[in-house]
Amino acid sequence: MKSKAKLLACAATAAVFAPIAASAQTVTLAAAGSLEAALGELASNYATQYKTAVKTRFGPSGLLRKGIEEGDRPELFASANMAHPERLAATGWGGPVVLFARNQLCALVQPELEVSSDTLLDALLRPDLRVGTSTPKADPSGDYAWALFEKAEKLRPGSFALLSGKALQLTGGAQSEKAPEGTNQYGWVMAGKKADLFLTYCTNAVLARKEVPALRIVRVPEALSVGADYGLVVRSDASGEAWRLALYILSPAGQKTLSDYGFEAAAMPR
Repeated sequence: MKSKAKLLACAATAAVFAPIAASAQTVTLAAAGSLEAALGELASNYATQYKTAVKTRFGPSGLLRKGIEEGDRPELFASANMAHPERLAATGWGGPVVLFARNQLCALVQPELEVSSDTLLDALLRPDLRVGTSTPKADPSGDYAWALFEKAEKLRPGSFALLSGKALQLTGGAQSEKAPEGTNQYGWVMAGKKADLFLTYCTNAVLARKEVPALRIVRVPEALSVGADYGLVVRSDASGEAWRLALYILSPAGQKTLSDYGFEAAAMPR
């Protein structure tokens, strides 16, 4: 809560002292690919309300962080974990890092596969079943899948070696095959039968099923459940408008937009 209060104070100060002409500038936002639909709409709403354009770039959080370390200069970075923005903050790039949304892993399943929450681990361990994931280190979704494998190990010894060895890292990497423009990456992977079951964010699974309605979404059981904390950081020399956008993301309006897309809105009033 201290970091959130500090960000709010920084944002309020920057917004108050921002020059009047700041509304003519463009704010740059780099964000996790899983946020594309939600933050795309949020950025559009912000631009309409505050007459300030928002230039967005979406991709795997780890690759975005790497790009920032190599010289990319977005004013805000919204990551699908806390570790990547905290690593930037530790170098003085910006701060504080604020938790602004949460997500969960789900299993996106081919329609012919009989799987439920109760039988998910049995299915994952089947030698004939192809398990798709994102790419660890490049994309937090892959890291969360590996965290699920570690939980499986505690339930059934030997699971981690089997699952980490068989998992097909189909998305989120620098060399991952990309879906056609305008096509959901996960719906495209599953429609192409590249995996029988794919572990991804529940929000991604919902968007994939909108494009491929036959796909099924299976909730991960509590014993295997992995939550995803999303972190936001603003560059230390960012404009007042960038801080204003950070405030908007944390506002009830911004948090409602995230909630509408299936995220748990971390800053939403109860």
